Amino acid sequence: MQIVSVVGRKNSGKTSLTVKIIEELKNRGYKVASIKHSHHQMEMDRENTDTWKHRCAGSDVVVGVGATTFFNVRKLLDLDRLLFLIKTMETVDFVIIEGFKSYPYPKIATTPDVVDEFTIAEVDAKSINQEGLEEVVDMIEEKGCDIIDTLFHKTCGYNEGLSIAKDIIKGNIKIEELDKTNVNLAIDGKVVGLNSFVSDFIEKITLGLIKTLNTEQYNVKDFEKIDLVIANPNLKENIISLSDTTTLIKVNDKEIVINKFVENYIKNAVEGLVKSLKLDDYNIKSLEKIKTTINSIESGNVEKAEITLAINNKPIEINTFVCGIMKESIFAMVKSLDTDFNIEDIYKIELKIILD
Repeated sequence: MQIVSVVGRKNSGKTSLTVKIIEELKNRGYKVASIKHSHHQMEMDRENTDTWKHRCAGSDVVVGVGATTFFNVRKLLDLDRLLFLIKTMETVDFVIIEGFKSYPYPKIATTPDVVDEFTIAEVDAKSINQEGLEEVVDMIEEKGCDIIDTLFHKTCGYNEGLSIAKDIIKGNIKIEELDKTNVNLAIDGKVVGLNSFVSDFIEKITLGLIKTLNTEQYNVKDFEKIDLVIANPNLKENIISLSDTTTLIKVNDKEIVINKFVENYIKNAVEGLVKSLKLDDYNIKSLEKIKTTINSIESGNVEKAEITLAINNKPIEINTFVCGIMKESIFAMVKSLDTDFNIEDIYKIELKIILD
């Protein structure tokens, strides 16, 4: 998703330019979303309509559904939150914003007083011709960028979103050089950026879990988009500390070298799975050591593979459903690692986590 805003003084042609940009992008075959910012109160429904009465009665979120659907939310949402919500609702190529001039997104300026370091073009919106419009849209294709905090460069160590956005505008970085990710994350309404490794990790783990579910009974056979919301998480129980640990992974009896960053992710994922089990039945009050082995993996398929689990050196019995979740999740973790193994050649995985 690439984002560009059209900014300028009142009556400088912002709306007409925004409309022309949207039309040109649509003519080029793109899917487009747009956001309009105003300093005045904006109403999506008129006085004395049914939805207006709902809002006056105190409803915090009013949804009107007819030939189209609209949401009326009783609070001011931050721009990045709006952009994230667009991502969760629709897959779009471009978001064209009218206004929000204080935000650090690539901008088309219609008056010189709003030009800043994020401006990619300054135009006379009232007199722009087709050739000029096409040049502006060419620039939008080249320099429009995603939500700032989600920008990660493929070169390790260069992951500061604001700096990346500035370099895209200067022409020092091309959009093609950025990490491509499928996972978007927001916590308490704030967008959290994910690089390609973390995105792939979460994606594979989630898909591994979902594969264990009987989704066909819900008439879901193919996965195109997955929405996952965790509401009111119990932080005390579910957030796992990143204390010093030793994590050992063996594939086909060969130890895999992982860095501390990867180790923390694997440790958190596995410890989270284990904490979901009824450990009180085994009189386990704290986690000191987790060991699991998956045997007899056939051609990259763990469905019929065998799995064993021991916690604090105590063998733990797990039912078929939990076995499926753990096999798929651990196998997904291993697939996300950069190893020399061909997935179809993996027949055994051993994972040991020693916690302080």
